[in-house]
Amino acid sequence: HGLYYAPDPSSQIACTIGGNVAENAGGVHCLKYGLTVHNVLRVRGYTIEGKPLTLGSEALDAPGYDLLSLAIGSEGMLAVVLEVTVRLIPKPQLARCIMASFADVRQAGDAVANVIAAGIIPAGLEMMDKPMTAAVEDFVHAGYDLDAAAILLCESDGTPQEVEEEIARMSTVLRAAGATAITVSQDEAERLRFWSGRKNAFPASGRISPDYMCMDSTIPRKRLADILLAIGEMEHKYGLRCCNVFHAGDGNLHPLILFDANDPDQLHRAELFGADIMETSVAMGGTVTGEHGVGVEKLNSMCVQFSPEENAQMFAVKHAFDPQGLLNPGKVIPTLQRCAEYGRMLVRGGRLPFPELERF
Repeated sequence: HGLYYAPDPSSQIACTIGGNVAENAGGVHCLKYGLTVHNVLRVRGYTIEGKPLTLGSEALDAPGYDLLSLAIGSEGMLAVVLEVTVRLIPKPQLARCIMASFADVRQAGDAVANVIAAGIIPAGLEMMDKPMTAAVEDFVHAGYDLDAAAILLCESDGTPQEVEEEIARMSTVLRAAGATAITVSQDEAERLRFWSGRKNAFPASGRISPDYMCMDSTIPRKRLADILLAIGEMEHKYGLRCCNVFHAGDGNLHPLILFDANDPDQLHRAELFGADIMETSVAMGGTVTGEHGVGVEKLNSMCVQFSPEENAQMFAVKHAFDPQGLLNPGKVIPTLQRCAEYGRMLVRGGRLPFPELERF
């Protein structure tokens, strides 16, 4: 029918629409077209009591509270979702992708901020560092610049006239930001080849390491270079490698920490590395999750970001839907006791990342 689901999840070969709803996932085109929450019209399911539940409407507007937005990203804490109605939009007449190389990660990070500051909202804006491009190129042969410290993929879609103008504007901004090379896809096959590298970043990492831990945090776009440099220092601190790929347009990071799970010491260091990334992201004005949720893994990091009062409000919402706490118990929202214990542990271990944590 010439329609498609706009968010375009990077892990679409493995993920599900239900999982995207649970985590409010993004995707390579979320900068222009929004996250899952912007592209779902209605969900149907059941409450913990077994009562049928319909949230949202296929109409443009509906009366009452916006409970659909509350349910999307709730990680199965509020209800069991069985049916999802998504918004489909017409495929654009044309799409072209720029691959821009940078000799310095700070220039690449600044280029992302400059594109948005110029009033341009690309259909996609992704960034990969040198270790990640090397892993991907060896896997899918996407034509990436292996000499670059970082590359950006910037896509434009729309009418041929719109695309031509936007590609020219983005190229100008990228060159001014210090791009050492700019390649524009000349046909659909080349565009898909550029994106095939980005969409195979995770399996490519699996080829170069026995295991990897994929983190997920979000920071302000202007701090992209800062977090990359900080992660580089953490590699030395924890003695582990890390490849970085992320939705640069909305500052959603996906550092992949490489380790061997058969080595308990490496596993422990990987967990500390991941927590350090989360808490450093919060210190830079970001959040502990962009689209992968919290679950159990990030409960301690939630203590860093949210105050006891904020956690109490989240528990109140949970209680309104699930008074007995039977749906995904012990997930997502940390207890005050857990946060207090985590705060004491950090102080004893000398890992107090920033003063705000002292409130615990």
